Amino acid sequence: MTRGLFRIAAAILTILGSILVMAPLTGQAVAQPGGAGDADQQIGMPKFLKLSLDSVTPTAVTTASDPVVTVTGTVTNIGDRVVDDISVRIQRAPAVTEPGGVRSSLRLDQVNYEVVGVFQDVAERLSPGQRKQFILTVALRGGAGDSAGALEITEPGVYPLLLNVNGEPAYGTQARLDDARFLLPVLGVPPAGGTEPAVPAAPAPPVATTLLWPLADRPRWVPTEPAEDRGQVLLTDDELAASLGKGGRLDQLLGALENEIGVDGARNRTLARSLCLAIDPDLLLTATAMTDGYRVLASPSDPDGPTRDGGGAAQARAWLDRLRVVAAANCTVALPFAQADLSALAAVHDPALTARAVSEPADIVDRILGARSLRGVGIPDSGSIDPIAGGLLRDQNIRTAVLAETAVAEQGAAGARGADDLTQDPSGGEPTPAEPARPELVRMPDIVPAAPITALAETPAGDLPGGRPDPSLHAATYDIWAATALAAVGSNPPTPSFTPARVRYDVTNDSRTARLQDALGALTWTALNPRPDRPRAQLLVPPQQWGANREEAITLLRQVDALLTGGMATARTLPELLAQPADPRPYEPDHLPRAVADGVPERFVAPIRDQGARITALSRALVEVPELELTPTEYVTPLRDDLIRALTLSDRRAGGTAQPDVYAQRRLDRTASTMDRIYGSVTVLPPGGVYTLASEQSPLLLVARNELPVAIRVKFRIEAPPDASIDDTGEQILPPNGTRSFQIPTEVNDSRNLVIPISLTTPDGVALGNATSVSVRSNAYGQTLAILTAGAATLLLLLAGRRLWHRFRGRPDPADETFDPEVQRQVSRYRRFLARAVRRREPL
Repeated sequence: MTRGLFRIAAAILTILGSILVMAPLTGQAVAQPGGAGDADQQIGMPKFLKLSLDSVTPTAVTTASDPVVTVTGTVTNIGDRVVDDISVRIQRAPAVTEPGGVRSSLRLDQVNYEVVGVFQDVAERLSPGQRKQFILTVALRGGAGDSAGALEITEPGVYPLLLNVNGEPAYGTQARLDDARFLLPVLGVPPAGGTEPAVPAAPAPPVATTLLWPLADRPRWVPTEPAEDRGQVLLTDDELAASLGKGGRLDQLLGALENEIGVDGARNRTLARSLCLAIDPDLLLTATAMTDGYRVLASPSDPDGPTRDGGGAAQARAWLDRLRVVAAANCTVALPFAQADLSALAAVHDPALTARAVSEPADIVDRILGARSLRGVGIPDSGSIDPIAGGLLRDQNIRTAVLAETAVAEQGAAGARGADDLTQDPSGGEPTPAEPARPELVRMPDIVPAAPITALAETPAGDLPGGRPDPSLHAATYDIWAATALAAVGSNPPTPSFTPARVRYDVTNDSRTARLQDALGALTWTALNPRPDRPRAQLLVPPQQWGANREEAITLLRQVDALLTGGMATARTLPELLAQPADPRPYEPDHLPRAVADGVPERFVAPIRDQGARITALSRALVEVPELELTPTEYVTPLRDDLIRALTLSDRRAGGTAQPDVYAQRRLDRTASTMDRIYGSVTVLPPGGVYTLASEQSPLLLVARNELPVAIRVKFRIEAPPDASIDDTGEQILPPNGTRSFQIPTEVNDSRNLVIPISLTTPDGVALGNATSVSVRSNAYGQTLAILTAGAATLLLLLAGRRLWHRFRGRPDPADETFDPEVQRQVSRYRRFLARAVRRREPL
């Protein structure tokens, strides 16, 4: 009986479970949106299909294009059950009318894509893991052959498109299972069907266009003893060799330039004129070091573990040779060293680190590439600075900072975003409100140099009335929407710190083709949408560690070239942009909250400041020896470079900060241990046993050792006990990799053993090596010896006086009475004989 009841209960539970499982499937009438997100997405619903965009032809429509758009995509079954009756269609939303719409339109609900095409069958069934590619061709507007489901695009603009895939999963009904969104720039509508003429873009002033082309990489140099760096450097891994080699990221970025403008810029001078290479000096130093051979860690997570030979010397040499040719013929500007966080660098407040990170990069680029890079420009990786970082730039003779347009505000209006910029709007689907237009060049009168700057040769005059140069910091602003879209191109795309929270989403869910289309639309929008409240100019700034490949980079360059050749844009060099007058209204930095959250944590500031002070104290003590190839500056510079690399923003926006924090802490720890070794390499050698002074004023003999490859100035710190007096010898120089003996003037007034502590310091008083002590014993007897000496002298005087007194009175001295007169005569005779022998020089 019990067994029968159990079977009945099990059957009931099985039926109820099936109903519960089937309920959400039969009710699922909406798609699971793609990477851009969708307001009707039901979080937690199972995913069955993945739709990815493979290609769009043409990538940008012109009047010379075919009157159709061909889209290639792939549908993949990523679920755990079969899906039947799979079909796709394309939909279109209205053209983007606000600059932020190039981003927010990618989050619109699918009902906002009002123009709907017809479904096209893709596959009758896809089992789990199967995929099927499809080609979908649709007319731009009616009149081009079969116009059923045409996109009805009749005017130029930037149009959001959506691919919608439907299917019927097992145990469910027909539903929209995924979508893919992208932008289609239409520079002109081609003719259709012989009856519809071409529609070019409306006449408008061309957009002055400047494009930065970044070449940077994350820091890979492992901190080591500076002298060891003069041999083979040690890198964390060999990924840079792959990046510089054929098909690598940096090889492809450089190759795209060579393909489009030529190695010397002669192939397309107009496009080349709008470009400026933005180069990380740390990348150049690392690549140069690789050319002489290098080592890499066997495991990047074990910096103290085994190493192996690196294999990228030839790749680094070839890439640098190519870059030298391109840089010599084109505009070049240096990025901050190792993409350092300028706000954190300003908080560290170390003048030497600041100069190395901000002022010296241009010299490094020029020295390695043999070019003349643009001076007076600071390009923070975050696109945002605080007022302290602004002062840092101006103190280093940086006249203009390249910032996101939202990172500056009219004076008194900074900080209006507050915490809202950190909170993502979960609703989505709302059009982005119009952002107030910023002038392309603004001045910040509150940020001026702390001290007068004398080197203003490259600073154009005429900024202020009367032709006087403006001492305040300027900011060249760039469009955040185009920069956000460019950042999404390529592999490992980050979301920049200046991207507003309401339009932030994981772009990796979109295909690379979709992200490239979004970038094409974003950089084209300004040319197609003249606005009286916005300047007819754009500065295009991709992320410094850009992941675009060769094909993607070429496509973007050709889009810029199409705007230039079509008269919709005009090339403007970066120096021309920076030389124009700034807007007369006062502005100030508006440090973005997201940039603070994405920046280097504050806990790294104090340790880096401490180590920087130790490096500075060491550098002041080192002495340059003409005979030595290694100079003090060359010796300490790698130490400062390692501290700056700990402040890098590289990889901090790629998702999570745990790994960058680990790298920064590991770099800081190794630098600190290296400094401990360096300071411990200069020391006074402890003498063995007890040191005995021959007299109370005998010198103290000491030996100091310097294991550094450079000479160093030192001072002895000797704590003399009360019964001893030791002279200060002042500064002394220790030779590199050698020892030196010193005689320290010493006076000891006690014969007992004395313990004298001795150590070495730099001239500034920073301790070197380990303190030691000397046990000293003197032959001096102090006060007792003085009393005995005085007593003996007094007795001698008394005896001599007594003899003279008796002789003066003609009386024999009683002390002589004990002598025999015969002995006295013999002694006298012997004395006379000796005297005669000496006079005659007769032998004795």
